[in-house]
Amino acid sequence: MTTLRIPTPLRTYTGGKSEVTVSGAKISEALTDLTTQYPAIAPHLFNENNELRPFVNLFVGEHNIKDLQGVETPIKDDDKVMLIPSIAGGSPFPLKGEGSGMGV
Repeated sequence: MTTLRIPTPLRTYTGGKSEVTVSGAKISEALTDLTTQYPAIAPHLFNENNELRPFVNLFVGEHNIKDLQGVETPIKDDDKVMLIPSIAGGSPFPLKGEGSGMGV
């Protein structure tokens, strides 16, 4: 079984576990097993069409699956898979007292 590392914000949905074991020969199968074990995590990973959300990044070792075969990327039992959601935010407007950042 493959070890899947869960980031802190998503551990609420895995009973606080930072790592879970999942089965499958491909990332897609491992994610199916993950959401079978922990159904509450599914909406945080997949959209309404059951597609992986664009801000969800998965790494097999040091390789982003987006640079490999996506969710069809093969995995082995001894692989470490990391789930890393992108973090975005901020304001499109400068804070009071800050310049525009455009050199004007």
